[in-house]
Amino acid sequence: MPLFRPGLLIAAILFAGVAGPSLAAEVVVLDGARLFDGRQLVDDSRIVIEGGRVKAAGPKASTPLPTGAIRRDVSGKTIIPGLIAAHSHVGMVNGLEHGGANYTRETVSRDLAQFQRFGVVAVNALGMNRPLFHDLRREWQSGNPTGADLYGAGAGVGVVDGAPPARMNAAADQVDRPTTPEAARAAVNRMADAGIDMVKIWVDDLGGTAPKLRPDVYRAAIEQAHARGLKAAAHIHSLADAKAVVEAGADVVGHGVRDQPVDRAFIDLMLAKGAWYVPTININEADYIFAEHPEWLADPFFRAAINPAIEARLKDEAWRKEMLAKAANPRRQVAINTENLRLLHAAGVKIAFGTDSGATALRLPGFAEHLELGHMVAAGMTPVQALAVATRASAEMLGATDRGCLWQGCRADLLILSADPTVDIANSRSIEAVWRNGRAVR
Repeated sequence: MPLFRPGLLIAAILFAGVAGPSLAAEVVVLDGARLFDGRQLVDDSRIVIEGGRVKAAGPKASTPLPTGAIRRDVSGKTIIPGLIAAHSHVGMVNGLEHGGANYTRETVSRDLAQFQRFGVVAVNALGMNRPLFHDLRREWQSGNPTGADLYGAGAGVGVVDGAPPARMNAAADQVDRPTTPEAARAAVNRMADAGIDMVKIWVDDLGGTAPKLRPDVYRAAIEQAHARGLKAAAHIHSLADAKAVVEAGADVVGHGVRDQPVDRAFIDLMLAKGAWYVPTININEADYIFAEHPEWLADPFFRAAINPAIEARLKDEAWRKEMLAKAANPRRQVAINTENLRLLHAAGVKIAFGTDSGATALRLPGFAEHLELGHMVAAGMTPVQALAVATRASAEMLGATDRGCLWQGCRADLLILSADPTVDIANSRSIEAVWRNGRAVR
């Protein structure tokens, strides 16, 4: 099935007349679409938007049309809330290079603009953010005029000579690396004082090649996060570490378990603690999927996500052969991660939406999120359940009560799609328009 759907990246052509600066003071009505509001489906719907928020939404037949409203007929379309990326990164990549030296206002703005083009309206940049992050978060969390709104964890808490690996990603001011519980508490306090949405910790020995954050240190970081009224999100790889961080009080498991199947003890622990699970299946898939699909270079949806340096790399036959030759281990991790998601979702564990997009050059902001929707369906979710995870559930994880929804009081951040993703999740790519705060954006 081709990635592209008709209407992709058309800059709200059908709705350009309502994108003017006075829209926020006007009442706009979208009539006739099939609506997924974050909880349920409504056929032949009506959405009333005023002041950048949903004033009313429901069946057209029973939802009054306000006098003087600007009415748009969107019959035959599907409307869903904008997607929420609960685990991504920004400002890390320039061309094919990734690392802290790239973290500038320009690169963060570029990434958030790309997320928005692909229908992602809010991004939780989960660690490895330089001090500039705090200024940008304050500016953009409540309404970025050119891209997705910014949430995140500031720098995060890692380990000396270990995760996240300094040689690959993390400049000195991107990650705090405390060696004692007292230093961990102080690090969390500095981040909280600067302004963050949650605390990130890395608990991973990088396949046995590096030191791992000590339990007393990460327990102190988690406890201090809670003392400051913040959730703690833990990067893990193995089942043992996932159990350990949840037992220590982590609120979010920041990657899927990829070394072995999860067991009943872990499922029960997640349920008892009410912890969130963010599988990020794309994190390992990105190691081989583009080498596997050179034909994607002819697809407009994919091409909208890549830069010239990436395009040249993907056209390199020698590179493709090298990546495919090394694909066995990442394929194995994708398979384990997918099956573990199936087990956890079936058991009722809280699932949020993330991909680790933006951390490296081939974890493509925006595009990765649409691939992840497909992985969630492959793991046993219905398309509606996958959309609920990517909208309402992820907003709930962030504590953003007015996001990921399209009922009264919610922010009017929505996608108008030419095809129905509740029937085929790949139709999430049929983006005709992205609306932010009640306005169509280009």
